[in-house]
Amino acid sequence: MAHHKSALKRIRQTDVRTERNRARRSRIRTFVKKVELAVVEGDQTKANEALRVAQSELDRGVTKGVYKKNTAARKISRLNARVKALSA
Repeated sequence: MAHHKSALKRIRQTDVRTERNRARRSRIRTFVKKVELAVVEGDQTKANEALRVAQSELDRGVTKGVYKKNTAARKISRLNARVKALSA
């Protein structure tokens, strides 16, 4: 256990950030899951709408530091490809 005041504060800050990031990551996963569910159901309009929202959430995750830029881009790209495959 830390003894310095600054180290104790850093521990508190880390705990708060960890919880916040965990919640953000969970929220993003939920939106991604909605896209995947719509794709499995074969509902084009529902999938497009869910993709739009999921893309927004993934981009927000990048700005908040939860995901790296390329990770979010890769996830968006793969989701987009699955949604586009519905129309073919």
